[in-house]
Amino acid sequence: MSLPLRYPADWDGFAAQLPALLAGEADWTSDVGTQAALFGAAAAAAAQRWTSPDGWNDLGRRVAMHADDTRYARLLAFARRLQREPCLWADVLDPERRRLQSLARQVDREIHKMHAFVRFREVADEQAAGGRRHVAWFEPEHHILRAAAPFFVNRFAQHPWAILTPRGCLHWDGRRLTGAGPALRADAPAEDAGEALWLTYYRSIFNPARLKVAAMKKEMPVRYWVNLPEAALISGLVRDAAEREGRMRDV
Repeated sequence: MSLPLRYPADWDGFAAQLPALLAGEADWTSDVGTQAALFGAAAAAAAQRWTSPDGWNDLGRRVAMHADDTRYARLLAFARRLQREPCLWADVLDPERRRLQSLARQVDREIHKMHAFVRFREVADEQAAGGRRHVAWFEPEHHILRAAAPFFVNRFAQHPWAILTPRGCLHWDGRRLTGAGPALRADAPAEDAGEALWLTYYRSIFNPARLKVAAMKKEMPVRYWVNLPEAALISGLVRDAAEREGRMRDV
């Protein structure tokens, strides 16, 4: 029998089969992107031969969310080295460990950006409590939906909402969170009245005297702008910043 990954970021599924892989009792294929059957069924017998170091599961879980199709192969290769060299985990300068940590940090940043840059639009929905649902479109670079979901459940617990992405969707009905398959940009709602109010507010709080374009792009990378309503204002606000700052000083 073989066990597939249940979804692209299925670290638990990978970790359960890792002992068998390390013991040579299961086969490996690099065909991770299609969630192919990766593993044999000998993990129980091999489990006693592999003890993961502290921090391994945390690192692996974050790396598994990365979009790099080599992520599981890299984790397996590093685990094999750890098995041969138990002191390797203490070598924070090891190139492959640093590469895995870099992948994990990229995932952490993407989760943070999703928390910051998801923008909901209100739509009519007869199936939702109150007849309204808040829907957002987001384009995550990595497989982070499951990790990002608790933030939105906690922050918007009282409101039915949905987050649509090309990698899958999240739906919250006020009581239960469910997942669904990928969506298209056309499935997301158009601009609503609340968005116009938000843009008016954004214009009012923009301070040209504090404008630092490079820092702004670092905190709000350009690739996110296409799905941010306020991004449509940025070019004009930046262009007029010097003039507005001058008027502020003259007051």
